[in-house]
Amino acid sequence: MSKKNIHITPHGDKWAVTRENAERASSVHDTQKEAINDGREMAKKDGVEFTIHGRDGKIRDKDSYGKDPCPPKDKKH
Repeated sequence: MSKKNIHITPHGDKWAVTRENAERASSVHDTQKEAINDGREMAKKDGVEFTIHGRDGKIRDKDSYGKDPCPPKDKKH
C-alpha cells in the first residue's frame, strides 16, 4: 500500500496536518508554521507530496519528497 500525500489545511482557528482522503487529521497545531514543520517531516520520512493550503483553501505551496526520475530545478531550497 502506498503512502498518502500530506496536506496542511485550516482547522477552525488552528491548522491541521492531514493525509490525503483521511477522515481525521494526523495532528492539529496552533500555528501554520508548527503544522508545516510537522507535516514536512512526515512527508520527507514517507517520500510523498507535501501541500500547504492558505486560510481560503487555495494551494500556497507544494513540495515533493518522492523519488522523481526527472526532478525540476527547484529554486526555493
